[in-house]
Formats: sequence, structure tokens, C-alpha cells
Amino acid sequence: MSSRVSDRNRQRSRRAEEGRFAWIHDRKLIGLCAASAALVVAFGLIQVTFGSYSMTVPAAWGAVFDPAVLLDERYLLDYFLGEGLMRTITGFQGEELPQLATETLIVWNIRLPRVFVAAFVGMNLAVSGAIFQAVTRNELASPFILGVSSGAGLMILLSLVVFSSLTAFLPIVAALGGSIAFLIVYAIAWKNGTSPVRLVLAGVIVGTVFSSLQTAMFFFADDIGVVQTAISWTTGSLTGVGWEQVRIILPWTILSMLLAVLSARQLNVLLLGEQTARALGVSVEKVRFALSGVAVLAAAASIAVAGIVSFVGLIVPHLVRTVVGSDYKKLVIGCLFAGPALMVAADVGARLGMMVVTGATSGQLPVGIVTGLIGGPYFLYLMRRKQNLGEI
Repeated sequence: MSSRVSDRNRQRSRRAEEGRFAWIHDRKLIGLCAASAALVVAFGLIQVTFGSYSMTVPAAWGAVFDPAVLLDERYLLDYFLGEGLMRTITGFQGEELPQLATETLIVWNIRLPRVFVAAFVGMNLAVSGAIFQAVTRNELASPFILGVSSGAGLMILLSLVVFSSLTAFLPIVAALGGSIAFLIVYAIAWKNGTSPVRLVLAGVIVGTVFSSLQTAMFFFADDIGVVQTAISWTTGSLTGVGWEQVRIILPWTILSMLLAVLSARQLNVLLLGEQTARALGVSVEKVRFALSGVAVLAAAASIAVAGIVSFVGLIVPHLVRTVVGSDYKKLVIGCLFAGPALMVAADVGARLGMMVVTGATSGQLPVGIVTGLIGGPYFLYLMRRKQNLGEI
């Protein structure tokens, strides 16, 4: 008798486990992830192929997969962890690494880290927007619209212009600014609870004020180089990024993405409404605060390396939602793939658009302009298409 009971319990546990991970076998999700990964590879290959030093596609592809780099852990550790940690881990002291081919040097030292940064930025912004949309139950919510981007950008500009000693802690500084901005938005929108309309309006107000303060910071910068750097932050740019930026954003990306995936169930519960969530035993305010912290961290990590890139956090979650539905177990995974696809594609357009139009090899648009040109019309399309725009 006891063996039968234990068998039934094991079967129930197995069925529950299979149901819990059934979303992994969703064909639409798999197709979305595969298509997004293919786009990242395709546009990444375009990114590493074209530039002032031109090379053929096979040569660029060969440089990316050069065994001299991929089969030598010293190079990989040097790129992703830095030379100091590489030498500490491998014990490789007092010597220079072997010389690489010219194409490999150009691809790995200059062009490929830009692809990695673009992918991580897109991933962070997409997941951040998806979390904010669940927390506020508003499909128009995003780090940009809710003022988080403006708050983080303002703190970064303060670090660049006034407190230059804090530049080594840009992700933390950006997270602080984004957190303050979101708390102000939430406080303004609170009136016996919040509503999608009040949150969006409060975000527009706070974002406008913080953007004005960002503009005012330019008058306190005496160095023209600092002004140019500040402009690149406010418009969103990947110009000049390298492995240092990869090392800055990578640990924060891993942390925030892991927390987002593990929080999918709580995000689904929040979509049911506060009363239902409380009936299920969820402490709504604590969960909302914690999830908002994850979203702010993800957005701040992106802003710390690329500046204020608009509309990615709004567009990607909505596009993924139209394909896989509103289940956050699927939505978060979809954003992990679709965000990098959009960002890498936009960065290719930003870098090569001027080259195609003018024939120059040096000029390029800030990537934030490209995402704004994509996101603005799409935002208007949403407004025209949906009568009850706002609530999920």
C-alpha cells in the first residue's frame, strides 16, 4: 500500500515538474529565440566586417573564430576579465601574449566588443522594460518613459562633470539615479494606489525635469571633451566602447538576468492584480519594490556603458508579447534573445548608415537616434491600434 502511495506521489511530482518547464517546449518561443540569435550573428558579422579597414566576409568570419584566440584561455581571460586577473589565474607573468594576425587584432580588439556591448545593452533594456510593465501593469512602461533613464543619466553626468572620482563606479551611480527617479515617479503617481495613466504622466514629468537638469550640466563643463562625452551619454552611443565596457556590464547583466528569470512567477502573479496577488499570499509591495530594483539595476548597467538608449525597453517586450503571450516565463526568455537582436541591428544601422549615405568611413550616428527613429513611429502605431492602450 505504501509503495503505491509513494508511486503516485512520484508521478504527481513528475507531472508538476513537467508542467513547470512546459514553456521550454513552446514552438513560438523557440522560433523567436532562434530567429533572434540568427539576427545577432548576421548583424554581428556585418559589424565586424565593415569599417575603415575593410575585409571580406570569410576573412572576418575567420578572425572571429581564430583558433589562436579561442583555443588560448589567456586571450579569453584577458578580454573578459582583464589582464591583471588573467595573469593571476594563469600565472603568465612578465611576458607578452603571442602576436595575432592583423584581421584578428582588429576584430577582437575593436569591433567584436562593440557587438557584445550592444547585445548586453539590448538584453538589459528589454528585460527591464518587461519587468516595469508587469510591476505597473502598464504596457507603456519602460525605463525611458518612467524616468529611470533620465535619472540614471543625470547621475552619470554629475559623475563626469562634477565628481570625476566616481567614474569607476558608474553602474552603482546610475542605479542610484534610476532608483531615485523611479521612487519620485511612484510617489507622484500614488493616490490610494496607482494607475497606468498616472504612472506614465508622472514618468513624463520626472523625465522632462531630469532631462532639463542634464542640459544644465553642460554649462558647468569647461572641457570640450567632457561636453562631447556628455552628449554621447544623453543620446546613447556605442562609439569607442571596448572590452572595458564589456567587463563593466557583464557581471551586472548576469545578476539581473538571473534574478529576472527566477522572478517570472512573481511577475505573473502581479499581472493578476493586487487583490488576487494578496489572496495568493504575496506581499505585493515588497515584491513590487524588489522587482523594481532588478529592473533599475538592469537599466542602469546599460546606461553606464551606452548612455540613454530610448524605446528598446518599450518595443521589445511588446513585440515578444505578441508572439509568445503574456506568460513571463516565456516573455523574459524571449526578451533575452530579442533585445540583443534589435540593439545589434540598430547599432549596425548607426555605424554603417552614414557610411552608405555619405561614403565616409569615420562618421556614425548615435545608436539612441536609430532606436528613437524606430520606437517613435511604433509608439504612435500602438496608440492608434489599441483602444485601451496602457493596461496589460
